Amino acid sequence: MNSQFSKRSAQLAVVILAMLLFLGAGDEARFNKLGHRMMCTCGCGQILLECNHVGCQSSDKMRNQLLAVLARGGGGGDDGSRGIGAESDDLILQGFVQEYGPTVIAAPTATGFNRVAWIMPFVALALGMAFVVVVVRSWKNKPTPALADGIIIPQSHELDDYKRKARRETDL
Repeated sequence: MNSQFSKRSAQLAVVILAMLLFLGAGDEARFNKLGHRMMCTCGCGQILLECNHVGCQSSDKMRNQLLAVLARGGGGGDDGSRGIGAESDDLILQGFVQEYGPTVIAAPTATGFNRVAWIMPFVALALGMAFVVVVVRSWKNKPTPALADGIIIPQSHELDDYKRKARRETDL
């Protein structure tokens, strides 16, 4: 009986250890995911987790703040599943936006006016390409000018004769 109890307790310990390791890896992955969705506010223009300024107080403060929020919130993700006290990724980002402003988000959200920021470059490119196509076609299909009676356009071999004659006369 005692050996069965020790086997079960060992199995339970392995399961608990595996769960703790899995949850710890999930928090680290979530920290990396959220940290790469935010910008450092020191003015360097870099992603929060990639800010390479030595002693950057902005990135250190924000990283510690993010770690504290994740430690306080525990599980929960942007899939809507929330544990006790857990915040979703969107709520965490909204908290950072409230504290640091909208420039803390690395990419604009695809809602409201920000949708225009995503769509307008492609619309401008398409309109520019269409404009170029229309202009080139209008140049290509431009009718030849009408000639007055009696004007003769020399053929290309006649032009070559005139060029040779001009070179001979100017000794070039």
